[in-house]
Amino acid sequence: PISAGLLVQGSPGLRPCTPLGVIELLDSYDVALEGARAVVVGRSDLVGKPLAALLLERNATVTICHSRTRELEAVCSEADVLVAAVGVPKLIGAGHVREGAVVIDVGMNHTEDGLRGDVDFEPAADKARLITPVPGGVGPMTIAMLLRNTLTAAGMQAERSSA
Repeated sequence: PISAGLLVQGSPGLRPCTPLGVIELLDSYDVALEGARAVVVGRSDLVGKPLAALLLERNATVTICHSRTRELEAVCSEADVLVAAVGVPKLIGAGHVREGAVVIDVGMNHTEDGLRGDVDFEPAADKARLITPVPGGVGPMTIAMLLRNTLTAAGMQAERSSA
């Protein structure tokens, strides 16, 4: 709760690993977030809500949706940056993706066909400028951000100990 409160206030602190990994991916590909229309499909406390806060910190205009959002396809198709983190395999199809959008698939769904994301990859990839695969996209970034948070937490602890 303390880290979540600091995040919402825009104060320094630890950030959830997966949302932080998404931001790091967007930064590494020079995706301009200021003024961008970002749609986050997913409202979880671990990914959706914190990611929305991080995007707002970057001056994106953020819409949070979920699996029960009315006219989800129409809302998503307006996004410059579309993040799927809802936990429903292949919920996001080509009709949800605006031509030239950046699509980040955070979904990790175990199906009979193996691990699948929330985005129907091939049809969406035909329209997206950038798109992350599942597996191999956001997952490794989550692990990298866990390591970053470990170092950050150690530094914060060392600071407290020396005070």
